[in-house]
Amino acid sequence: MSVTSRYRDAWEGFWREAPAEQGAVFWDAEPAVTAGRHLALFDAHLTEPGLPMVDLGCGNGTQTRFLADRFPRVVGTDLSVAALDHARLADPAGQATYRLFDAVEKTEAETLHAELGDANVYMRGVLHQAEPDDRQLMVDAIATLVGERGRAFLVELSEAAKPVLIGLAQSPAGPPPKLAPVFRHGIAPGEVADAAVPEYLRAAGLTVLAGGELPLITTEYGPDGTRIELPSRWVVAGRTA
Repeated sequence: MSVTSRYRDAWEGFWREAPAEQGAVFWDAEPAVTAGRHLALFDAHLTEPGLPMVDLGCGNGTQTRFLADRFPRVVGTDLSVAALDHARLADPAGQATYRLFDAVEKTEAETLHAELGDANVYMRGVLHQAEPDDRQLMVDAIATLVGERGRAFLVELSEAAKPVLIGLAQSPAGPPPKLAPVFRHGIAPGEVADAAVPEYLRAAGLTVLAGGELPLITTEYGPDGTRIELPSRWVVAGRTA
């Protein structure tokens, strides 16, 4: 099984049109307020920080490059060729490596695990964008990549984000400029129930080790000049003896 062509085409169209500069995409906030905050939570649970780090759904690679400054081997994966083109262009020194990856396709996860061995996995805001039927398969892929020794950090919009997004989308002036392309390409955020993510992880054979709430910082600002933040929840998971 693989992601639907509609889903893949939507992301290709989005990333082909996206400007190259950092911060031009709605969720492409600077790492200090995104991956940096997440690593402060993730670090305490990384039993083997020397394992390869997989940035699952890396997009244009902003967070991937940040991770590559802190871990010996980082692989950014995405299902969009255009996204990976952005990522490679922004990483001329090759701090990280990038590869096309369909997280719904079981054999692709098995192949990547065979190449890397057990890995730590970072995934930010991917499940809520995925088709509902694909979400368990994606978490199963994470479990494959993690293996016995790795850890996974997932952060997803919480249920409380939905009214915020609806309010932005239905603003009399229209959605913020950086959010409008997301809706235009048919990848408007979906909703993942707060209780669902831990259940996906447990069904995949992983144990939830920690979790909490943390706003997802965006690159957009409201009419009052304050940065738009979306309620989100994070979780760390892995296998335990």
